[in-house]
Amino acid sequence: MEDQKIKIRELELSDKSQLARLANNENIWNNLRDYIPLPYHEKDAEFFINLTKAQNPKQSFGVEFKNELCGVISLIIQEDIYRKSAEIGYWIGEPYWGNGIATEAVGLITKYGFEKLDLIRIYSGVFQHNTASMKILEKNGYSKEGIFRKAVFKKGSLLDEHRYFILNNNQK
Repeated sequence: MEDQKIKIRELELSDKSQLARLANNENIWNNLRDYIPLPYHEKDAEFFINLTKAQNPKQSFGVEFKNELCGVISLIIQEDIYRKSAEIGYWIGEPYWGNGIATEAVGLITKYGFEKLDLIRIYSGVFQHNTASMKILEKNGYSKEGIFRKAVFKKGSLLDEHRYFILNNNQK
């Protein structure tokens, strides 16, 4: 998946050093789930890359900008009665912020989710302080569904989660 600015591609073991370097950043980790470690080492990157290689269908990808890995984006397909839904998650390495990369990546993976994975609904939970991510989703047609008050416990604080969604209007 690519457009004029970025490419979304499968992660390779050769990405592990760059992935570890970018993900080993508290400014990134502050907006991610706690199961993503900090510090983030090459062994963590290798473990994640191997997980992505086992996915069928593919749900997690590297984001490339100017031929460099700059982040990760995923659609986490839900199970059972929620199997037509996926949670979108993404991060871009701090050196690449401000280039519109995440906005482009969200658009591309949303299209992939609807066209290739046959999803009906994609959603995201965004921590209250992450207004940049909220804007990225809104630019891609996601709507705020609600605010889950004090739903997230991160770094010793309770935070609100802003929930966004988009529907595949080509499905019945």
